[in-house]
Amino acid sequence: MKRWYENRWVAIVWAALRIWLGVQWLEAGWHKLGAFDAAGFLQGAIAKAGGDAPVVQGWYAAFLENVALPNVKLFNVLIPVGEVLVGLGLIVGALTIPALIAGAFMNLNFLLAGTISTNPILLVVAIILLFVINGTVYYGVDRFLVPTTIKKMKNKNIFKRFHRAPAQ
Repeated sequence: MKRWYENRWVAIVWAALRIWLGVQWLEAGWHKLGAFDAAGFLQGAIAKAGGDAPVVQGWYAAFLENVALPNVKLFNVLIPVGEVLVGLGLIVGALTIPALIAGAFMNLNFLLAGTISTNPILLVVAIILLFVINGTVYYGVDRFLVPTTIKKMKNKNIFKRFHRAPAQ
């Protein structure tokens, strides 16, 4: 029996929300492609870890200082490409679960770095869409892609490897 949020009519709302979220990610990443430098952002986030009322937690500032900043060239590519891929995945509804998780992870990292902006809203929308995932993928490529993939795995007996023999 389907739940109320898996209904094909309610799925229109989830699809619209998913597409809206995808457009937000695509717009955020598109203009960064080829011309993005995260060094200033990272240094600003590290600076927010000091003072009487630090916005950034010390452990996260240490991560930024010791991992992200020395590898800023990698982050200059990962951030915009990740944002564009999340956006495209959500817009067409392909690999929706990985796209929602990646988007939520990026939002969480931006929040931990002391950037509020639209990140709380985008994070909450991603979490809601993950909770109603069957409704979220109803109008998207995953509706056709995922069942076919699972059926192929079943035909190759992949799932039987995980079943125990009945106790005798």
